[in-house]
This record gives sequence, structure tokens and C-alpha cells, in this order.
Amino acid sequence: METWTISKLLNWVSQYLTEKGIDSPRLSAELLLSDVLKLKRIELYTQYNKTVEKQQLDKLRELVRRAGQHEPIAYLVGKTEFYSMEINVTPDCLIPRPETELLVQRAVEFLRTRDGIQRVCDLCTGSGCIAAAIAKNYPNARTIATDICDAALAVAASNVLKYQLQDKITLLSGDLFDPIIPQLDVGKFDLIVCNPPYVSGSEYEKLEKNIKDYEPRLALFAGEDGMDIYRRIIEEVDSFLKTDAALILEIGYAQGRAIKELLEQTGIFIEIKIEKDFNNNDRIVTAKKS
Repeated sequence: METWTISKLLNWVSQYLTEKGIDSPRLSAELLLSDVLKLKRIELYTQYNKTVEKQQLDKLRELVRRAGQHEPIAYLVGKTEFYSMEINVTPDCLIPRPETELLVQRAVEFLRTRDGIQRVCDLCTGSGCIAAAIAKNYPNARTIATDICDAALAVAASNVLKYQLQDKITLLSGDLFDPIIPQLDVGKFDLIVCNPPYVSGSEYEKLEKNIKDYEPRLALFAGEDGMDIYRRIIEEVDSFLKTDAALILEIGYAQGRAIKELLEQTGIFIEIKIEKDFNNNDRIVTAKKS
């Protein structure tokens, strides 16, 4: 029987995933092997010549098979990195993207210009990654996070518990603002953030296999033009924002102009800023209320 070391497995899995057209095959190999062996990625290289047992090989083989079919690595290992945090994920929630870190960065920067406890609302929270990252990096934030999917909220709850943020984040089940009872839960918010579904009908049909076949449609598709959720948020937002508060949204690459027009039509915002991500696509809109 052939002896498999960590070194040989890293090379073999990387080659296999390369042949299957998987993005970042070496990183994917490291993540899968780290999960199976319960080692940190750096430990794979400090224990390069360690022999891997058959039981672990069998588990790895099954994960590699599924990865080769474009099942996302984050779902296979049950976690991903986001804003220097390890976030639990399952197929019930969207996998956090690096682009969304810009939303968190702008949210924290805005909160740091203010004094005292700040009331934050995170709509469509999914895994809870945005709420958790804000709470971890701005201790005075008190966040209500909502989601229509109870299974996704269970994932968010696991992340809140992982970072001991129970006193800073309240999770509510319901559609957008629906579960928030004014005066009982909070008066109005200093900041509302949201990374909503924003994929249009034509875009959805063209999504890559690892997204379309595995990530929840509910967290991606938002009507034929991808604007359904934005319209609903913007229609209600005035009732939930304090004066001098802000709304920060993640947006699709082609939606900047349309969303800016929707925000301007409300007449309540004195400053509306569209920012691009590291791929030079429109990605974040910040609207400050008068």
C-alpha cells in the first residue's frame, strides 16, 4: 500500500483540482487537508513529511471528489475567512466575499466619527458576518440583524456565539424591517447596513456553477433587474434612520446609477457616494441623512 505524506497529498490534490478547473487549487488543497487533519495551514508545512492515516485519506478523497464537482470549499470545510475572522458557513447562507469587507470598513469608519453607544441594523444578515465584524471592531455598536431564513439565522447565531457577541448582536427572524418593532426594539438607528440579494434574471442564468448550483437562490436573485430588495429598503428606510445617520449598501457592478437615483428621489439624503471595489466595479453606496 502506497504511503501518503502531507507533501504528496498537497501536490496531488492541487494537480487534481487544477485539472478540474477549480479556482485557487493550491489554497483549496491546503484548506481541505487542514480540515481533515485538524491542522492550521502553516502546520501542513511544518509537518510536511507526516504520514496520513487511511481513515483521514478516505475522508479527504470524498471532499476532493466533491470539490472537483465545483462544490464550494467553504461549504465543504464549514467556514471561511472574512475581515480577519473565521466565519462559519453552510449551504443555507451566502459565502462572504472579500468585496463585502469594504462595506464593513466604511461602516466602522462611520461609527468611529460618533460618540457613545451606536444603534446598528444589519438587514439580510445571512451568516452574520457583517454584524459580527462590525461588533468585533467597534465595541460600542449594538446591532439588530434580521433575515428571512431561519436556517441562515442559525448560522449567524453560531458566529455570534463563537466571538461572544451575544450582548452586542440581537438576531430577529423576518423580512427586512418587518421583525423590528419601533420603540420596543429600538427607536431609530445610527447606521443601517445591508448586502442584499442583487443578481438580475439574466445574470443569474450566467452565474458560475459553484455559485448557481450550491449557494441559496434566495440570497442571490432579486427580480429581473436585481433591484427588488433595494426598492423595498429605500422605501422604508426613512422611518428607521436617525437624522445624521447613514445607510451603507453593497450593490451590483452595474447598479450604481439606478440606486443613486432611487436614493435621491427620497429627498432625505444630503450626501450619496458610490465606491468601486478592487476590480474597479461599483460596489458600495453610502448615503448620509440630513
